[in-house]
Amino acid sequence: MTALNSVKEIGAPDVLVVGAGPTGLALALDLTRRGVRALVVERADSLFPGSRGKGLQPRTLEVLDDFGVGDAVQAASATAPIGQIWQDGTPVGEHDMLGDREVGGPTDTEPHPRARLLPQWRTQRILFERLTGIGGRVVFATELSSFDQDADGVTAHLADGTTLRAAYLVAADGGRSTVRRALGIGMTGETVDPAPMVVADVRLRPGALDREHWHLFPGADGDFAALCPLPGTDEHQLVARTDDLDIPAVIAARTHLSTTDVVEVRWSSDFRPRAAMADRFRDGRVLLAGDAAHVHSPAGGQGLNTSVQDAYNLGWKLGQVLRHGADPALLDTYEQERQPVAAHMLGLSTRIHRGEEQRGEATRQLGLGYRGGPLSEGSAGSLEAGDRAPDGVLPDGRRLFDLFRGPHFTLLAVGTDTELPPVDERFTHIHRIGEHEAYGKGVFLVRPDGYVGWAGEDATGLARYVARFGGSPDRT
Repeated sequence: MTALNSVKEIGAPDVLVVGAGPTGLALALDLTRRGVRALVVERADSLFPGSRGKGLQPRTLEVLDDFGVGDAVQAASATAPIGQIWQDGTPVGEHDMLGDREVGGPTDTEPHPRARLLPQWRTQRILFERLTGIGGRVVFATELSSFDQDADGVTAHLADGTTLRAAYLVAADGGRSTVRRALGIGMTGETVDPAPMVVADVRLRPGALDREHWHLFPGADGDFAALCPLPGTDEHQLVARTDDLDIPAVIAARTHLSTTDVVEVRWSSDFRPRAAMADRFRDGRVLLAGDAAHVHSPAGGQGLNTSVQDAYNLGWKLGQVLRHGADPALLDTYEQERQPVAAHMLGLSTRIHRGEEQRGEATRQLGLGYRGGPLSEGSAGSLEAGDRAPDGVLPDGRRLFDLFRGPHFTLLAVGTDTELPPVDERFTHIHRIGEHEAYGKGVFLVRPDGYVGWAGEDATGLARYVARFGGSPDRT
């Protein structure tokens, strides 16, 4: 693992990211590819070692593809196996765990129709390797002890006595966020389930359970255990309702396996399912992202996904402010857009946990968007501003996602030769294409995070809208 040994090896960053989980790594990756000097500090000695957030939803797969790690994720991951229900050591039925077995294959507009399983530790390793491969900076065993902010930036004090100055600080330090607590920002929520739970990564005796099923062991009074094979490993992830951290004993008590079938416990953790959201996502030059801003029940498979998409939303906005002279007020739209999405996904995860709703179309996250939001303006053809910009195949074989990939805006003139205003070519690419079924006919400005920001039958009003995102000389 390549990382810096000390923050003393580098100069002051533009953005200090606290926490090297999926959120922090994704944000730092997005910022680094925009030329923003980001530094990630992580108090642990290394990357998180467990599988906890193992489901990657279709929308997140699109995000990861834009980050340049789509092929690596596809190679390391797998679609979810069908659930096999056990009773007294005998298979008694099957269950579609993610509600996507009836979903068809890839289409022109949705190249990733199903969720994929990938242990969280491997997702983080893929992001880390991509980040450091393009010059990103991560320092482990480095803890933020305190910080102060003023009108011009944030002064961060580290536990080793080092002081850093950054334009912005982003808290990606988890549900018990030190940064959030220091700001005095509350978390409003509820306990989803009062019963404690454990999650663990275990190696089982070869042949103890097949790896073609997600094995489910329902018990009395709502107790249960599940053992899911983790792709690319020889491990299963255990999830069980219990407060017992003797993992072999839990498996022996809840399944037909014995303690001797458990060869090794690689990692384990206990928790109580909770749903909560920070009262606000921004305090001056400090912003909250991921679990620091919202905590989900794992039942819906939405926590890591919502968190990575926080980073995707925030990254381009910080880039426009720091590199292209956009008004810092643009950062207010991060909370305005992401807080409603987080609230929606929290409610969904809670209902799934309580058996009030099933996984399916909503959990895939392809229908999420920002209609009616502060950066959504107009409609044309088949789309309204705020919608996810669909993929599609062009006559030359390229996909629309190929045009979108990268840190830029994309201006699409679809089925029209209307005159387009001049744009800053450093952050906006222009493409004219024939009329396309997924778009209809019109002019569409696709944001760097893959959502339609502006749409119209012609370009009237587009120049005014684009001016919101800067255009002054690059600040190097």
